[in-house]
Amino acid sequence: MIPELPPPETAPPVMLPDSTPYAASPGELIRRQWRAENPARAGAPCANCGALLDGPYCCACGQMAEDFQKSIGVLLREAFEHLSDVDGRLLHTIPTLILRPATLTRDYLAGRRASQTAPLRMFLVIVVMFFFAGSFRDLVHPSHFPWYKPDHTAEQVPTLQAGPDVLSRTFVAWLNPRLAYAVNHQREFGAAFVSWLHEIPIVFLPFATLLLGLLFVRDRRFVLFDHAIFSMHSLSFMGLLFTLTTLMEIGPLSGVTGLVGMVAPVHLFVHLRGVYGTSIAGTLARMFLLAVLSLIAVVFLMVGTVGLGLSAMGTAAP
Repeated sequence: MIPELPPPETAPPVMLPDSTPYAASPGELIRRQWRAENPARAGAPCANCGALLDGPYCCACGQMAEDFQKSIGVLLREAFEHLSDVDGRLLHTIPTLILRPATLTRDYLAGRRASQTAPLRMFLVIVVMFFFAGSFRDLVHPSHFPWYKPDHTAEQVPTLQAGPDVLSRTFVAWLNPRLAYAVNHQREFGAAFVSWLHEIPIVFLPFATLLLGLLFVRDRRFVLFDHAIFSMHSLSFMGLLFTLTTLMEIGPLSGVTGLVGMVAPVHLFVHLRGVYGTSIAGTLARMFLLAVLSLIAVVFLMVGTVGLGLSAMGTAAP
């Protein structure tokens, strides 16, 4: 007779380290309330894949189990949810980015990411914030840019003279009519310029990553992925700083924006030295190279943006 074996011991549950708590976003609070008021019907088929439901989400495809026949009030509530659904982790990430940037980057590279907003998502959110701040500033003080003047035709634009070669003649023939049109239609040129200006931070991100890879090419501890995370965190802080100074230009604090801008090199020094572990002299040397090469890159990007703005201009007589 085979003796009855004792039941296998139940393995103790795996205890994960406590993650840093973060505040839920307004959109998440609305979803929790919706799930509490409209619990999923156990055993009902999922509207997306047909699997039987046993909770607020489908276990097969992940779609939320909800009634798709909704009232106007529910639709308005969902619209507010999507507008306000900023990841609650952002409330934890931004203060750390400002006060302890090296800790934020080191934690992400070490895999401690549950309490952080993804670097790329934070970077894109801050870029949008910066351009919203610029649009608001221009709305309050439209004199910042000449293209808010009414279009006119009184200005005479000096024309460039072509050289003897075919390439020079072709370029001047393309540039002169567009330059004249842009000067006499400044509002239209401004709109085209701003539309392309929004692309500069996105284009600058891979450049900053490659530049850091060049500066630390002999340091085998870091790869391009690490430099990309550092770049996204660093540029996110710069975007926050530019957003703040842009809004400060509206009120009585416009005279101290230069002092606020002095925070940027201090933050970069702390961030760079804290992540890469370089000496003070090595950090300052790399900061100098970053500043020079970044300035050159920004100049080329701005020239390219002006060129793209001009390419959008018409050539008809004003």
